[in-house]
Amino acid sequence: MVFTPSTIGALVIAASFAAGLNVYATVLTLGLLARAHWVVLPSGLEPLSDWWVIGASGALFSAEFIADKIPGVDLVWNALHTFIRVPVAALLAYRATAHLSASMQLLATVAGAAVALAAHGSKTAARALITSSPEPVSNIAFSTSEDVVAVGITWLATRHPWTAATIALILTLAAVVMLRWILQVLRRVWRRWIPQAAS
Repeated sequence: MVFTPSTIGALVIAASFAAGLNVYATVLTLGLLARAHWVVLPSGLEPLSDWWVIGASGALFSAEFIADKIPGVDLVWNALHTFIRVPVAALLAYRATAHLSASMQLLATVAGAAVALAAHGSKTAARALITSSPEPVSNIAFSTSEDVVAVGITWLATRHPWTAATIALILTLAAVVMLRWILQVLRRVWRRWIPQAAS
């Protein structure tokens, strides 16, 4: 598929959401698809198909695949990646719209960062809630589903960008609603835990 100006916006939305969940899986998927000539990425994203970028993102995806499934480690990992997922999503949006006007490029960059932040924030909050459970199965299942969604939405964005963007926007809205609910639950758990820890 060759992206047109009208479909680049859809790619930005979908890829930003996927990057908020797993930025390495997103970059790796885009790079491999471009390398295999299954998609022609916008000119600003051509470096993603370089073998060095593919290798680095593949190695980091492997590290995240493991770290994200270890209770406790996953919380630290996700907290640190607030400073990676959101900026990289913004950079991808900026590069994808390099041929557009400066105002449109700025709008796409801000939108990409906002969508990635919503996805990342809800993921991190949900992970904090799930990690409080003593069994590891839910943690592993949740992490694996995130990986599948990130790869799936990225792939779909290269075949049916508007479908992927619509799904990403629906999931972003759900993430914002879920984030508020999860934060309320975490506050209740925290209030109950403090008196027990003090005693």
